Amino acid sequence: MRHLKEGLGWRLGYDPDASVFKGLVGGDRWTVELTEAEFADFCRLTLQLADTVRSLANELMDEERICCEQETAHIWLEVEGLPTAFDLRFILLAGRRAEGGWTATATANIIQAIPALTLF
Repeated sequence: MRHLKEGLGWRLGYDPDASVFKGLVGGDRWTVELTEAEFADFCRLTLQLADTVRSLANELMDEERICCEQETAHIWLEVEGLPTAFDLRFILLAGRRAEGGWTATATANIIQAIPALTLF
């Protein structure tokens, strides 16, 4: 991977020069390579979902949990938890199939890493 960010329980990578699978997402014991379109959708939807959950914080009672999802033709994503700490899950929808997810702590780190990693 040309650009790789990782921490406890998560991994995110991008290689603009790769022929097919330019993106990579992973956890402690798994990784999945993503096409450029899948990776772009993953990053965009992850940030959108995080913004949505945070924007709803004032509408929720303390300790009230929320679940939001979005999908494209390539990928489905879901966040679930508190507005300040939520898990992230994905399922690839086209071609090969894969799914994965992260804890709230790893999700927060992924959200911070996306802007530094994506160049599109």
